[in-house]
Amino acid sequence: MNKQFKATNFFILGLLALSLNACTAISGRETPGQYLDDAALTANVKAAILQDPSLTPFQISVETFKEEVQLSGFVDSYKKVTRAGEIARNVGGVKSVKNNLIVN
Repeated sequence: MNKQFKATNFFILGLLALSLNACTAISGRETPGQYLDDAALTANVKAAILQDPSLTPFQISVETFKEEVQLSGFVDSYKKVTRAGEIARNVGGVKSVKNNLIVN
């Protein structure tokens, strides 16, 4: 019975180790803290775009991954593409901007 008890304990410890390993950050993915930071950056960029009267904010989508902001959507002039990129770059905490806006 003592051997069976040790085998059961070993099995349980193995499962525990595997489950804890699954909780670690996977390369290329965000940690929960990074996700929250990126969500805050996304909200700040959206708010800044919303405040600019020359832009139509509901035509511009904003996504953030590891402090890199991506703008996408359709606008009606190259001036708006440039302006949206400038606004995103000027938000504190943004490392870089991928401006994928398309002139419609």
